[in-house]
Amino acid sequence: MYYPHNEPVTFSRDCNAVIIPAGDEVTLPTGAAGFITQSLGGSFTVYIEGNLFRIAGMDADAIGKEPLTPPEVPTNATEAEIEAVIWEQLKTCYDPEIPVNIVDLGLIYKCEIRPIETDKRIVNIEMTLTAPGCGMGDILMQDVKDKIEIIPTISNADVEIVFDPPWNQSMMSEAARLETGLL
Repeated sequence: MYYPHNEPVTFSRDCNAVIIPAGDEVTLPTGAAGFITQSLGGSFTVYIEGNLFRIAGMDADAIGKEPLTPPEVPTNATEAEIEAVIWEQLKTCYDPEIPVNIVDLGLIYKCEIRPIETDKRIVNIEMTLTAPGCGMGDILMQDVKDKIEIIPTISNADVEIVFDPPWNQSMMSEAARLETGLL
C-alpha cells in the first residue's frame, strides 16, 4: 500500500532502520518524526529529514502499525501447500525503491524445499538483484530469509545472491512491467 499523502509518524521507541539506498543500519530514536512513503509487504519506507529509512515489519509497532505475523499453514499441509505458502511469502518482499514484489520482478531464480524430518524443512533460494552494486542487497536477502523462516515447519532458509544469468527487465512479469511503466 502506498501512502500518496505521506502519513506522518512519530517513533514511540528506539527502532532499528536501514538507510535507503546505502543499506547502512542505524537506530532511529524515540520521538523521531517523519512520513511513511511506502508500505509494501509488511515493511515501511519512512522519510525523515531528507533521508529514506526502511523499517522492518517486526518493528512496525514503533510507528504505530501492526508487526509482521507468521502466515497460516494448514494442519498436515502437503509439500505443494507449503510451497504455495513460501511463494506467497516471497511475494511480500519488496525492494524499498521499487513498488513491485521480488517474484514479479523476476529476482527469484530457484526455490528448493527439502524435508529434513517429519514436519520440518529447509528452503534453498537463489535470487538476484536488479543491479549488482545495490546497497540494499543484504537487506533484501535478510528480508527473504526472515519471511521464509517465520513459516511454521521451516527450520532454515538458505538465501544466496547470484548474478548468473544477469537480471534484465524481460524477466519481469507483465504485471510488473505494467506497474513500472515498462509495458
